[in-house]
Amino acid sequence: MGRLISAFRNSVRAFGRLIRSEKAFQQEVILLLVAIPVGWFVATSWSGYALLIGAILMLMMVEVLNTGIEAACNAVSREFHVDIQLAKDCGSLAVLISIILVAGVWLIALIERLTGLQI
Repeated sequence: MGRLISAFRNSVRAFGRLIRSEKAFQQEVILLLVAIPVGWFVATSWSGYALLIGAILMLMMVEVLNTGIEAACNAVSREFHVDIQLAKDCGSLAVLISIILVAGVWLIALIERLTGLQI
């Protein structure tokens, strides 16, 4: 149980640091807070709602991992290194792919809501 409490404290500390210092994470938290009520009206089912909110949570998770990669790379060296650049670029690509996934999920849900079609 102590390990679980420690992990929770570490997570809260990370959340606090990200919400204070990472603009992208701040934007994603705002997106989530807006999406929670809006998704209720967009979704046509409980599972659809879970998918809408889950896609944004997944984006946030990828953003957190990307920030961790960048922090680790910066701790190793601030000088240009091709492998560090690749690590940072891959993290950025993962975020981009997540954004595309979120946009696709929300677009399909909007189309279903507006047309009544099940895609």
